[in-house]
Amino acid sequence: MGPQRIVCLTEEPTEVLYALGEQHRIVGISGFTVRPAIARKEKPKVSAFTSAKIDEILKLKPDFVIGFSDIQADIAAELIRRGVEVWISNHRSVEEILDYVRRLGALVGAVDKANAYADELQRGLADIGRAAASLPRRPKVYFEEWDEPLITGIRWVAELIRIAGGDDVFPERATESLAKQRILEDGSEVVRRAPDIVLGSWCGKKFRPEKVAARPGWDAIPAVRDGELHEIKSPIILQPGPAALTEGVSEIARIIRAWANA
Repeated sequence: MGPQRIVCLTEEPTEVLYALGEQHRIVGISGFTVRPAIARKEKPKVSAFTSAKIDEILKLKPDFVIGFSDIQADIAAELIRRGVEVWISNHRSVEEILDYVRRLGALVGAVDKANAYADELQRGLADIGRAAASLPRRPKVYFEEWDEPLITGIRWVAELIRIAGGDDVFPERATESLAKQRILEDGSEVVRRAPDIVLGSWCGKKFRPEKVAARPGWDAIPAVRDGELHEIKSPIILQPGPAALTEGVSEIARIIRAWANA
């Protein structure tokens, strides 16, 4: 049976529940939800990422609320105080995203569908990994999540870059779960690590390659010199859900493949 009135405070549970055919359980979603597009038309938007309309959520009489990470701890605490059952996941790696799909399916009584879907996502990643293994060379990749201050890529992004055939130039920072721990105090560190490709995904705003190229000293970076500055749209890479494991990694793989075969 499972919960019948679910509020999703971020996009990834919405995307997973739709993929499992369990969208009838959803009564409210995040205003940042773009996938699937139909969710925005069908479901009321009751939260942002760091804030939520608590009274609006309570009016929906949810029997389960799903959120993500420490950033939503205050929202979760308030809902718990008001008697609502809340699940805050904190998945940060590719393996944990796949596990999240399976756990969410189990919570709504759709174990078999969730396992089949997670297996399908895993097969897609394996196919991309096999194709990448045959590339003639591997690029060094700098992923920029924000520009002021500079914030490097999170763990699942670094792992997807590796699967797609590249190597993240800040692997030691990717393991840090909080964005503030991935702030680059010194942009010249990117120059020193000399990435072949720069991927930009400025959460919520358009990536501006010309601004990146104009940074002092960055003209020495191979990626800047060769014009390898590419945007990955944030909805397909910065959500730890199916989008990153499908469209996001495919876009990264396409860029790496073009570079490797140039």
